[in-house]
Amino acid sequence: MLFVEFRFLIFFAVIFGVHWALRSNTARKWWLLLASHTFYACFFIGKPSEFFAHVTHGEWAQLPDGWWFPVVLWASTCMDYAVGLGIAGAASEGRRKAWLLVSLAVNLGVLSFFKYFNFFIISAGGFLDWVGLHSSLHTLKIILPYGVSFYTFQSMSYSIDVYRRRLEPVRRFLDLAFFISFFPQLVAGPIVRATVFLPQVSVKRQWANVDVRSSATLFYVGFVKKACVSEFAGPFSDQFFAGPEKYSHLGALAGVLFYAVQIYCDFSGYTDMAIATARLLGYELTLNFDFPYFSGNITEFWRRWHISLSTWLRDYLYISLGGNRGTKLYTYRNLMLTMLLGGLWHGASWNFVIWGGLHGVALIVHREWVRLSENTGVLLRRAIAVLAVPLTFFWVCVTWIFFRAAPTYNEKTHAITATGLHNAWITLKEFTFTGGHGRNAFSPECFIVLAVLAVLHWLNSQRILGTWWRRLPDWACALLLGIGIAVALLFVPVKYKPFIYFQF
Repeated sequence: MLFVEFRFLIFFAVIFGVHWALRSNTARKWWLLLASHTFYACFFIGKPSEFFAHVTHGEWAQLPDGWWFPVVLWASTCMDYAVGLGIAGAASEGRRKAWLLVSLAVNLGVLSFFKYFNFFIISAGGFLDWVGLHSSLHTLKIILPYGVSFYTFQSMSYSIDVYRRRLEPVRRFLDLAFFISFFPQLVAGPIVRATVFLPQVSVKRQWANVDVRSSATLFYVGFVKKACVSEFAGPFSDQFFAGPEKYSHLGALAGVLFYAVQIYCDFSGYTDMAIATARLLGYELTLNFDFPYFSGNITEFWRRWHISLSTWLRDYLYISLGGNRGTKLYTYRNLMLTMLLGGLWHGASWNFVIWGGLHGVALIVHREWVRLSENTGVLLRRAIAVLAVPLTFFWVCVTWIFFRAAPTYNEKTHAITATGLHNAWITLKEFTFTGGHGRNAFSPECFIVLAVLAVLHWLNSQRILGTWWRRLPDWACALLLGIGIAVALLFVPVKYKPFIYFQF
């Protein structure tokens, strides 16, 4: 059930109405917990009538793949609930650390098995074949549970923060279960910290504190990003990446730009709708995007792109590895390890590892440039400042080639199975004007659309549109939103593609 589908609006209307009708905070949490698992179940049970018919007749083999996904979610929740209490009751630092290691081992073990087992088997088999040894390794039929990468990180953040004494362990299991499975952010983020969300759970939400106008506007913006812009850009990028060698350099440029638009509008659109949905229920989620394509350097880009993941990796991985402490060599080692693992978090493919590595290299180069530029002339620094945004965006687009080039998503198993480095190399050559001379190109209208989208995005980044919108009276906003929804519905496709980050 996607946020952009009509059935979600019906689902949310029921959840919204009952939630605010209930007076007890505990009753509200139980209601939203039930709603969250109902929402989660919609991704894998198929038709509810058929599912329950199979259950009542004991036809377990006929159940759809993934019926056991909630078991993984509940197991993670129960384990970290016990770990939190264990850490709090531990008599020594050694026992506290032992409890934390249980959480890390179980959570990372579950994530590694479902997401990376076949990847490591295939990689090991390929290496053995390469060195001339016969490989008899076999993969397993593993289905990746929806949202496991996201809720595993949320669950671990709770145990780690309890261990670091930044958070008191929850005594009520309901509170932790509600935090981990809250449906707006369950399957594709943002990755919400326990220190951010759990304090909200203990306080009864007040309708008077809900900003309906800004929440409805944010949901509409997210809807347009996904249903109109991302779905428009998707076919163009799919067409290009299906055969990059057929396109001219200008066609390659357009194809990669369309993918940059697609992935940003797809992911940030989902995040906008998730944040808006949570706000309408009285809860605040973590900001995840801040106009990343206008970043002046790659460090700034990672402060603006997928903020909840980048800050999670910084606080729980990079700093734990040593961060900036120690020599410059150790600092850069920590940075590269963080980015390589961050790339691997996105999927079991060498494409994602290379994508993370390229960003790690860029972060190191930027740090060195900051150090060396202190001794350069003013004119050179100004020239670099003028070119900073387009150069950063160009590098981000180069890395997107490795992120997108592989047709890696298996619709049946929900797993990333292929690498497609050859496709990435062909695309990179076309994009950087060093490849062949394909004849295919996109029409001039495509570049006009890209230019219009860039202008609108810039206006929004300068808060020009937001400032104008806030000055309007409520009735005018309601009228314009109604007109905007009607116009958007004229452009939405009959069938939507799943959000890109659902596969992670």
